[in-house]
Amino acid sequence: MAGAGLATELVNTGPGVWHGDDQLPDVAALRAFLDEHGVAAAPTTGDLTAVRDLRSRLRAVLDLRDAASLADGAADLVAPGLGTVGLVPDERGRPQWSARPRPDAGLADRLALLAGVGVLGALRTLGPERFRDCASDTCSGVFIDTSRPGRRRYCMPDLCGNRANVAAYRARQKAGGN
Repeated sequence: MAGAGLATELVNTGPGVWHGDDQLPDVAALRAFLDEHGVAAAPTTGDLTAVRDLRSRLRAVLDLRDAASLADGAADLVAPGLGTVGLVPDERGRPQWSARPRPDAGLADRLALLAGVGVLGALRTLGPERFRDCASDTCSGVFIDTSRPGRRRYCMPDLCGNRANVAAYRARQKAGGN
């Protein structure tokens, strides 16, 4: 589910989630994002442009809600960077699917591979009903709900959930005359 998390977080670096502020404004911010997600890279300005483009294409995929369209969209994301697919042992020695990038794949294609495989895995394991819009009235974010109970409501609970809680608190205070 790490790839699904990366997909959600990459899409939600966009200005619509942050009231107009792009969370990938420069190469340093991209480097921090990559470090946070364990992606070893030394991004360039060209990479930043390509990753922003990927973010838009990934957003279009996450906006889809039927399984076939999600699968097709994710497969289109994966294709340019895909090198090999195989099985590798996990920490317990059980075989797990592994998709490796082409040796010459650029940063955006490598991220597309990670995110696309994450989308496909989440679709297969959790179903299309786990692909959602943020419940916040002030946010245009989307997310893949990978939580165990499947009741997540916000693209970023710490940001959007807190905004909603503060707004509800203020409304109660105003209604109560305080």
